[in-house]
Amino acid sequence: MKKSLLVLGLIALVTQGFIKSKDVNERKAIANKEVVNEPLQNVTKGKDVYTRVCSACHQLTGAGIPGAFPPLAKSDYLNKDVTRAIKSVLNGVTGEVTVNGTKFNSVMPSQKTLTDQEIADVLTYVYSSWGNSKKVVKPAMVKALR
Repeated sequence: MKKSLLVLGLIALVTQGFIKSKDVNERKAIANKEVVNEPLQNVTKGKDVYTRVCSACHQLTGAGIPGAFPPLAKSDYLNKDVTRAIKSVLNGVTGEVTVNGTKFNSVMPSQKTLTDQEIADVLTYVYSSWGNSKKVVKPAMVKALR
């Protein structure tokens, strides 16, 4: 009788461990599925947004306009802080900023009319272009700061 109870107890422990590991595996599969289903950053769409919204001031090459609008190409200001970059697009920028050692004092308007996905795409495009840091901006990052 004691042996039977011991064996049943061991079976229960093993089964319980199996169920827990199965649950963990299922949770991992669900998490991976959610990541796969999350919209991917679309650099092509980001380039389209950049061309339409940003290029008049920052130019198609990301070089900006000397004395007026700062460069985004190899930009120390941009590459230093992705949160600041997102906030700049969302809220605009007014006042003096120093980019690559040069001071700029102009106005960048808020782009709140862009969707979280569009902002993520355009910033991912900018970060992937012109010698920048290759950071990826996700829509959830934008949403958290909106």
